[in-house]
Amino acid sequence: MSNLSRRKFILTAGATAAGTLLAHGCSSGSTTSSSPSPAAGGASPTAAPAVNINPADAPEVTNAKLGFIALTDSAPLIIAQEKGLFAKYGMTGVEVAKQASWPVTRDNLELGSDKGGIDGAHILSPMPYQMALGTITKGNQPVPMYILARLNTNGQGISVSKKYLDLKVGTDSKALKEAIANQKVAMTFPGGTHDLWMRYWLAAGGINPDTDVSVIPVPPPQMVANMKSGSMEAFCVGEPWNAQLVTQQVGYSALITGELWKDHPEKAFTMRGDWVDKNPKAAKAITMAVLEAQQWCDKPENKEEMCQIISQDKWLKVPVADILGRMKGEIDYGTGRVEAASPVAMKFWRDNASYPYKSHDAWFITENIRWGYIPAATDIKATVDKVNREDIWKAAATTLGVPAAEIPTTTSRGVETFFDGVKFDPEKPQDYLTGLAIKKA
Repeated sequence: MSNLSRRKFILTAGATAAGTLLAHGCSSGSTTSSSPSPAAGGASPTAAPAVNINPADAPEVTNAKLGFIALTDSAPLIIAQEKGLFAKYGMTGVEVAKQASWPVTRDNLELGSDKGGIDGAHILSPMPYQMALGTITKGNQPVPMYILARLNTNGQGISVSKKYLDLKVGTDSKALKEAIANQKVAMTFPGGTHDLWMRYWLAAGGINPDTDVSVIPVPPPQMVANMKSGSMEAFCVGEPWNAQLVTQQVGYSALITGELWKDHPEKAFTMRGDWVDKNPKAAKAITMAVLEAQQWCDKPENKEEMCQIISQDKWLKVPVADILGRMKGEIDYGTGRVEAASPVAMKFWRDNASYPYKSHDAWFITENIRWGYIPAATDIKATVDKVNREDIWKAAATTLGVPAAEIPTTTSRGVETFFDGVKFDPEKPQDYLTGLAIKKA
């Protein structure tokens, strides 16, 4: 997008047209589902009436195809669809389609909906950067991508086979060094968030993920089955798969990832850059729906209904019981340790969980450099500025009537501190890399 068109977009997107009926947050019962099928548990939502959209602010198109993976942090996209929020802001033809894996999500984003793929997705936060740089695309051809919102913070887990239950490993992984030497541990996509959490955890305990173990990619819904069959010794993934592992007594949770890095960024909402550039008003409308859904999802009184909805076969296809506990912050680690109200449970809106801090994306790129996924010469700041569209987030939030106190005034959350005392200063990523003992040679 040229500087002129970007300025034009910001001015257009940031304006609240006179006479437009705006949503101010999202409360239980204020909107109902666009899904024709009843929600599980007896809920039977129907489509919400659209806001009175000023013709000048009307989306350029009303259709978009969005992808999601069967993980609980896809809830904002599912709820935005079920509660009629996309339609509420004029996007009456949005489809939210299940993807089999992160590689499939990538492939479909490369295609775009006009070629049978998708326009946007619930995604691992580093993936839009990998695609924009061409490190994971066909022929290494860059595919311009934008991040429009962070979907959640916290909420993932690192789980270990029951074979090692006597070790009761937690944030310190060193007890596993000999036990899992030359064995397989799983994540969901190379360079993705789960890969980075697993690698950080292992390396902090003196285990080199490149030489001491074999780190393999496995689709989230296949994690428990693979652990059950003995195909791997540990995995990092989002919910409900860690909870299912404990419920089925196949293994235990060493930690939930907020214990590695409190309120860490996790999934993002991304869209193809060309789609957003061509349809800026539609992109803003979709973002508004996602933000309103995040507000709704984060309210304690909505947790049970949310879990009833996302548990359905067309969405996650898992028992409500496997979702509800951890979604409410009730963590059974499978070791006898039970947290009734974890302070690092998944957040969708609270504490700026939805805002896509550029400083967080700088860490994702830096860690990808650490492990050799992205070239060391990559201009981190320029890459983040190109992909991270926090300006669209702010425009959507402003039009929604989000209080000024809930709209960050800086794109950096500042220096971050990890569980092992290591600090990341987004202004000095090279200092962080230099100080790490284990990294790609």
